[in-house]
Amino acid sequence: MNHEELREIALSFQHTTEGFPFDEVSLVFKVHGKMFAILSLDAQPARMNLKNDPERNVELREEYDWIIPGYHMNKQHWNTVITEEYADPQLVRELIATSYELVWQKLPKKVREAGE
Repeated sequence: MNHEELREIALSFQHTTEGFPFDEVSLVFKVHGKMFAILSLDAQPARMNLKNDPERNVELREEYDWIIPGYHMNKQHWNTVITEEYADPQLVRELIATSYELVWQKLPKKVREAGE
């Protein structure tokens, strides 16, 4: 998967915005102002930081060589997914969706109900 494919997946979720709050190569995806993914535009192959349950993060790192602790992030809650040619595209999509959902569910109920 390339940078544009990852970007399209992240932007496919409701109320997602993108921007460059840190630097010109770290594209950040947010839902209602809360970050759920960071895409490194200067990395080859493409890399994306994604949030997940801490226990699940450990399992993913143990099972897949292309999933590592989150670069410059809280390594308990974030993984870096490297989309090498052997990375499973369906799993990458699921991980992006999980990251979005975790952030969405933490939003105040009023915000979620207004946004649905």
